[in-house]
Amino acid sequence: MSHPRELLVIAGEISGDMHAAGLIQELKKLDPTIQYYGIGGPRLRAEGVETFHDVREMGVMGFVEVLKRLFFFHRVFREMEALARNRKPDAVLLVDYPGFNLRFAASAHAMGIKVIYYICPQVWAWNRGRIPKMAAVVDRLMAIFPFEPKVFERTALKVDFVGHPLVTEIQEMLHAPLTPLPWQGDPKIGMLPGSRHTEIDRMLPAFCAAAKRVEQHFPNASFIIPAPTPEIETHIRKLLKSLREVPRHISIVQGEARQIFRQSRAALVKSGTATMESALVGCPTVIAYIVSPMTCWIGRKLATVKFMGIVNIIANRRICPEFLQEQATPEALAGALIPLLTDTPERAAMLTGYDEVREMLGNGGAAERAARVVHEELASCPG
Repeated sequence: MSHPRELLVIAGEISGDMHAAGLIQELKKLDPTIQYYGIGGPRLRAEGVETFHDVREMGVMGFVEVLKRLFFFHRVFREMEALARNRKPDAVLLVDYPGFNLRFAASAHAMGIKVIYYICPQVWAWNRGRIPKMAAVVDRLMAIFPFEPKVFERTALKVDFVGHPLVTEIQEMLHAPLTPLPWQGDPKIGMLPGSRHTEIDRMLPAFCAAAKRVEQHFPNASFIIPAPTPEIETHIRKLLKSLREVPRHISIVQGEARQIFRQSRAALVKSGTATMESALVGCPTVIAYIVSPMTCWIGRKLATVKFMGIVNIIANRRICPEFLQEQATPEALAGALIPLLTDTPERAAMLTGYDEVREMLGNGGAAERAARVVHEELASCPG
């Protein structure tokens, strides 16, 4: 009688924890005997995954920020290598998180362990020279954007476009009842400066200063910021007290980012996954991104795409206005946001662009398709 399959899972960010949990939930329907362990967060633990490190420890963004915690990441990497060597899983499932996971893919491959990658690292955006190296150490790749399989067409890597996991999640949310939120006026405007301390410290002052300028045109404008954790909420409240420019009607809620998008007339959003959520919900968005000067310099050297916002990258044209670094002034952000708050050509054009992006991403079901791929790969493992 064969032993239960084992899957070593590494999801190093909150979004990866969520998407990996959705995949495993579907994979359990195909084989309830599989055993899971690795790195994850509360969503993966709820699915029965034994985690040795939490996503809150692993979530660092930016080249400089990663360098500051290099010894920590080195230690975790060695621990995961030892875990793979000792427990000999049938395969590893790596979820996004490329800085760590691409190195781990090479290590697992060298040990003779099958490597399955869910949510393609954005090698097409930052360093196309890594494409053949990645193809050499990954056995199966599940892509979430329709243009990604073409990136690997000159390699032997098998790539499946499974769809974007957010599509199904957003569809379900849009069919659920509205959640009451503490709006204090109109127009309602979402403000999403990020989920990490460093992001919030850089983005929130510019967002609040832009909001003050919006108030000059819409005196009753109401702003809500979603905080992913109580600790981040405390940090945001403390920072707001220190800022010189803060809008009159501003609230903070725990989570509820998608409900904020659903109820907002428009939003100010830090570049990242949240911009995809706003597009799928249909909330017109102004994208901004402010990082450390060194991170920005390195990023500009490595970037191979014309746009920063993923919505614009998918469409291959500027649907949402985007402002990077010194461009993200309060005046520029407010100037882009104000036309989105009334029925203008700018607002109509953005909503039309969102329709195009949603059509390109398909009708959902990413978790189910990804689970079938993983099940197929595990079934082909010896023993």
